[in-house]
Amino acid sequence: MIDIIIVLTYFLVVIIAAFSGRIKNLTSDEYFLSSRNLKWYSIAISTIATNVQGYQFLGMMGSAYLFGIAQASLEINAIQGLFIAAFIFVPLFLKEKIITISQFIKIKFGKTLSNTYSITYLLFFSTITIGAALFWGAYATDAVFGNELSFISENRIYRIGVLIIFLGIFSALYTFFGGLSAVVRTDIIQFSVLTFGGLTILAICLTKIGGWNKLYELSPEKMHLFLESDHQYLPWTHILGLFFLNINYWCANQTVIQRSLAAKSLGHAQTGLMVGGLLKYLMALIIVVPGVILYNLNPNLISEPDLAYPYIINEFLPIGLKGLILCGLFASLMSTIDSTFNSIATMYSVDIYSNFINKKANSKEKIIAGKKAIIVSLITGLFTGLIFLKLKFFNPEIAFTHTLNEIRYYIFSGLILIICLSILLVKPNFKSVLVCFLATIITNILIKEFFPEINYFVRTFISVVFWLVVSIIFNFKKLSSANAILKFHSKKHKNFGFAVLISLIIINIIFRWKIYA
Repeated sequence: MIDIIIVLTYFLVVIIAAFSGRIKNLTSDEYFLSSRNLKWYSIAISTIATNVQGYQFLGMMGSAYLFGIAQASLEINAIQGLFIAAFIFVPLFLKEKIITISQFIKIKFGKTLSNTYSITYLLFFSTITIGAALFWGAYATDAVFGNELSFISENRIYRIGVLIIFLGIFSALYTFFGGLSAVVRTDIIQFSVLTFGGLTILAICLTKIGGWNKLYELSPEKMHLFLESDHQYLPWTHILGLFFLNINYWCANQTVIQRSLAAKSLGHAQTGLMVGGLLKYLMALIIVVPGVILYNLNPNLISEPDLAYPYIINEFLPIGLKGLILCGLFASLMSTIDSTFNSIATMYSVDIYSNFINKKANSKEKIIAGKKAIIVSLITGLFTGLIFLKLKFFNPEIAFTHTLNEIRYYIFSGLILIICLSILLVKPNFKSVLVCFLATIITNILIKEFFPEINYFVRTFISVVFWLVVSIIFNFKKLSSANAILKFHSKKHKNFGFAVLISLIIINIIFRWKIYA
């Protein structure tokens, strides 16, 4: 009963926060970019809250149970992408006063690639992103709190379906009425709940094992960030492709970068993103470390590592704290979904509606168009989420998540190439860039066909680097100068940025390679 009261209170607080301070007659700038008035702490918290998803607690903690802190490499190396976003991309975005990434690509490469970029992301966000987030969030919630949620239904499939529909509609509701301001306000609450719950679990786990040093005594083999190059899942070579995937995610993803586009100033954007980098250390601690601790406390889950998180909740946490952790799972899901809805509304209104349907649209018409996009994407997202639910339980042999990731990285390699060239080249040759964009997709397919053993991280690295070099050769005289690429709001921001980057290098050295241990 206590847990249920906590959860109901959480939903009440979120909805109050979403509608508090709501302006009745919003302009499009207020609705999509919060009047470009976000401060650094809002940018930091909302950006990282958007990044954290419910399935990470299940999947990443399970992976940490098997492979140790090497799983944290995916979390902390996001600092690379955040640094590049803060000091290379965002200064240019704010200088051009763009609302969407597509507008920047249009300035650099013209309408064709810009429209391709917009349509690709709109289709991806409104189906796979929302559907997968809703399904895995609901699935993770039920895996941990199935008994507590049995009042919905004794049938697990029906129960997860109800969670998908409820959480999708709830997240869409406050995004629909409040825009980015409502999303950021609720993200701050959701991140606070998520972090408090995560730190509580971490503290309890560390207490049970006897402290951090015990991990080195009991399982030193799991205390390395980089594993052997022939490791099946996390070879150290993954950091090569991860570098480019971080650029795609942190620098060119509308859902993530929209807070920086709404910054009060370049200084607030750069500080917010670098503080976000520090928060990634915190996320690594609360998501990864408990999995390593549980391996030492109970090594019997080796065949079902995804049960690590539910095991910790059910065996270690008292009544009351379980309700708080459930709120944390809801928070991780909703902070991703609401951000995606807001980005879909922005991209559709700015890139599609205002360019093709109503070129003379005023603020009210743009907002209405954006709201309609939220409704449509809610329907498509729910439909996709329920399809994933059906596949998971009725066709478990279909590795749909793996297949979707494969398809996604084929396309993203080309998008990564475009976004990198938009910075490296002053006035690129459109035709050569378009050919190289298409060639990255073909290259990925060929590598997968003839060298299936190559990890998709490495595959992405090979295809992007090769065609990046080719593009630069064809546009060598149009290269940007090194001084024109990096931009710092002030010396303090420069020092802070490099300090965070150096901290990442130091941590990588401290936890070095397993093969050298």
